[in-house]
Amino acid sequence: MTARGLPSRAALPIDSLLTQVAGRIALSAASRLKIGMLAVRLPDGSQRIFGERDSELRGEMHIHDLEALRRLLIGGEVGGGEAYVDGLWSSPNLVELISLAVANRHALALSKGWWRVPAKLARTLAHQRNRNTEAGSRRNITAHYDLGNDFYRLWLDETMTYSSALFESPDQSLADAQRAKYRAIAERAGVEPDMHVLEIGTGWGGMALFLAGELGARVTTVTISQAQHDLARERIAKAELEDRVSVELRDYRDISGEYDAVVSIEMLEAVGAEYYRDYFEAVSRALKPGGRAAIQVITFPHDAYEAQLRGANWIQRYIFPGGVLPSLAAIESSLEGTGLLLTGVHDIRDSYARTLKTWRDSFFAHEVEVREMGFDDRFIRMWDYYLSISEAGFRTGMTQDLQIGFEKSRGRP
Repeated sequence: MTARGLPSRAALPIDSLLTQVAGRIALSAASRLKIGMLAVRLPDGSQRIFGERDSELRGEMHIHDLEALRRLLIGGEVGGGEAYVDGLWSSPNLVELISLAVANRHALALSKGWWRVPAKLARTLAHQRNRNTEAGSRRNITAHYDLGNDFYRLWLDETMTYSSALFESPDQSLADAQRAKYRAIAERAGVEPDMHVLEIGTGWGGMALFLAGELGARVTTVTISQAQHDLARERIAKAELEDRVSVELRDYRDISGEYDAVVSIEMLEAVGAEYYRDYFEAVSRALKPGGRAAIQVITFPHDAYEAQLRGANWIQRYIFPGGVLPSLAAIESSLEGTGLLLTGVHDIRDSYARTLKTWRDSFFAHEVEVREMGFDDRFIRMWDYYLSISEAGFRTGMTQDLQIGFEKSRGRP
């Protein structure tokens, strides 16, 4: 062993100088671990231990091919995710490993290094091509949500809701927790019977069904996903609520009319940073003076929000093209001049971590059916990584899920 716990060149079965350098740099980064313990098993069966051996926060990484370390060196967290999807490394507890990495993100510095500049620049340029113009938004949404309604129906709960639930007790079911979320959003928006409510982002119709069926509201809900539009209409017809709910295939920028309240659940993330003000202007135009709105939105701390703008992360690259998680500060600055006043913020990130764990368990409980739909090993690993990295983000507080209330100034037309 060399200084700082790094193996010598002879100890590493490396075929190329670049891979050898990558392995040494990656293990050098691991030696800077400040919180928790990391166990790394190399392809030759040897194991390296880093950090605090008696820590409760522990992560284990099995390197199957040293190419994984080269990917991590060149691509940072994006390269690490790509290597996982390609089967170059694995972990017996992916959520715990990613949580450990998040807790040590500044010490590990997975996004820094001059050698990562070309890959980061390429990802940034690719992400810019996914700008959320009206045509771009439709293309980006199709990339994720139009995988097929049957795919999502397999592992979502009976409400067909693809956003965080709001758990109010340890034994509450996911479906009941989703309804609790709907009620909390409706209360924040001041929804009452016979009000006309605009929903921006239909999903598969769960919120619209709740507003009309449980609260007696009239609902106009808009989406740009053809697959979601069709299933939402089917579900609304089955519930015999066509007279109270209208589902429109429409971009939020093309909304017309005036409404008593506006709701929108985890849709702002797909808008894109340069369009935040357009989104809130659309909300304001739709609201009557004095009307209230409520959104639920996944957010980053402001420094992480700005980092997305400099270079796309793994989720932006492979799961939500065109997406950007806002910060609360970015949201507040986007309200200027819109006539919307922020009235309250509530973070439900713990509920999102539990929601994601439930989804992941359900996804793998239906893995055979997923494969029968034609999805391969890489797709399975990609969704495993996506759900795991998302859960870890909420568990560590790196990401939040905010329910935010707004009121339109009575002096604003």
